[in-house]
Amino acid sequence: MKAINITLVYNGQTEAAFNFYKSVFGGEFSNLQRMKDIPGAPPMSAEESEKILHMSFPIGSAILMGMDMPAGRGTVNQGNNFMLTLDTSSEEEATKLFNGLSADGTVMMPMAHQFWGSFFGMFTDKFGIQWMVSYVK
Repeated sequence: MKAINITLVYNGQTEAAFNFYKSVFGGEFSNLQRMKDIPGAPPMSAEESEKILHMSFPIGSAILMGMDMPAGRGTVNQGNNFMLTLDTSSEEEATKLFNGLSADGTVMMPMAHQFWGSFFGMFTDKFGIQWMVSYVK
């Protein structure tokens, strides 16, 4: 496995939070995608379209990632506002970890090739911890 990183989830404050972290740590964002950047995205409000789909900010050897909770998925509260992200070395490793960790849990996105170039899946394990598994060639 390449790395395990943390993804913070917000109720529309991702960009403000990450600009704050940038002011403290220095550096630059390595990725910023908005909801409106999803190919074939369903109709959404102007406010929803500007929410953050994915944001990455390197800090030392780690990457802090963030996203806004999409409309209709509930609200984020302290305690459920993060996800552990596994950056794997192969599709096989990603599939193995996804299948093992998601057993008896709730799959939100099965492992599949995504438009941003990642083999990716998302789930909550049987203990309530949210995970994302990713492989980028």
